[in-house]
Amino acid sequence: MPSDSALSPSAPPALPDTARPRLGPHLRLRFDSSRGKHVLLGPESVIVLNRTGADVVGLCDGSGTVAEIVDELSARYQRPVDDEVRDFLARMAARRHVTVEEAM
Repeated sequence: MPSDSALSPSAPPALPDTARPRLGPHLRLRFDSSRGKHVLLGPESVIVLNRTGADVVGLCDGSGTVAEIVDELSARYQRPVDDEVRDFLARMAARRHVTVEEAM
């Protein structure tokens, strides 16, 4: 019988605080007025984002670190968002929706 860990997908590795995420070159963040939501447009794909996801992706321009993005969104939402943002960024990086550079 497989273990529980074999049945559930493993979480992607967390990004370091100093990583600078940037939206993948094949994707564009746009507002889709027919859906009333932000979407990521890629070759032959459309990913519909909720407001929080769009806010995170909007900050993935390569200028801010993961820690800075977390701080910005915590201030914007006036609540801690650390784990949510870090998990979302790790999943986005695992799917190559964002690329990651180490801060110098």
